[in-house]
Amino acid sequence: MILLLGSYITPIEVVQYACKDYTDLLDKHGILISMAATGNPYENAQIESFIATLKREEVYLSDYDDIAEALQRIGLFIEDVYNTKRLHSSLGYLPPAEFERGLITLK
Repeated sequence: MILLLGSYITPIEVVQYACKDYTDLLDKHGILISMAATGNPYENAQIESFIATLKREEVYLSDYDDIAEALQRIGLFIEDVYNTKRLHSSLGYLPPAEFERGLITLK
């Protein structure tokens, strides 16, 4: 089973990432697949952490009426909470927006 949300295609089972039908579908639509290299379990660690946070702090706490509402509210969560208010340990306990502002002033 493949879950299609907007331009995001998410295989439900890990084995589907390498399935020929799935990779052909991605090729047909000009979508590049992102998979960790063999033996490299850390390649996708950042996105896996982000997805876990998104699910825990927005998706599992919400009851969306439809896909459009889900996409809108998830986008708002990313922009209004994750990027501007939520503290990130990897950024010195700053939100990404504040961290980026600090980088710009250093230039």
